[in-house]
Amino acid sequence: WVTLRHLLLNTFKQSEMPTVQFPEEPKPLAVRHRSRHRLTVRENGDPKCVACMCCETVCPARCIHIVAEESEQPWIEKRPKTFDIDLLRCVFCGYCVEACPEDAIRMDTDEVLLVGTRREDFIVGKQFLMFGKGNDWKLGRPVEGNEPRTGEPEDPPTTPEEDAGWPEMVPREKPKRPAGWQIDSKGSVPR
Repeated sequence: WVTLRHLLLNTFKQSEMPTVQFPEEPKPLAVRHRSRHRLTVRENGDPKCVACMCCETVCPARCIHIVAEESEQPWIEKRPKTFDIDLLRCVFCGYCVEACPEDAIRMDTDEVLLVGTRREDFIVGKQFLMFGKGNDWKLGRPVEGNEPRTGEPEDPPTTPEEDAGWPEMVPREKPKRPAGWQIDSKGSVPR
């Protein structure tokens, strides 16, 4: 009955169907939409990334691949030789942004990125992440009601009004194990 009901509603009440004529009418993006990764740079043009591998470690999709090398500056121990992100594997969770201690990686809110014809088009490297060069993609679509961000990279991505109403992050306590609960040398729990 459910299928028949949907068939009849879609046939006779087409004006009530939530259809969007894409791409002529682009669907509005959510305010907290995050899609395009970028690496922030220092004044001299080098990436702020110090190749600590925190973002690669925390990534649940394992889509970030970093190869480190020694840095030429004496106050920086290492830097990324290569920094690649496979966008087809990325789940756009933002954990890499939260884990970065140097604020070197960010995700922009006003651009839809997944456009390409080959798999290689979706693997972005360090140069594209830093300067937006490398792939000939048509980027940029403003979030409905917002203009594209044009400020410095240090501008905050959201305003307090946008954050209002969202729950605060509360750290969870580790679950306590019952008394006498231990793992033996074989990795099993005695009963």
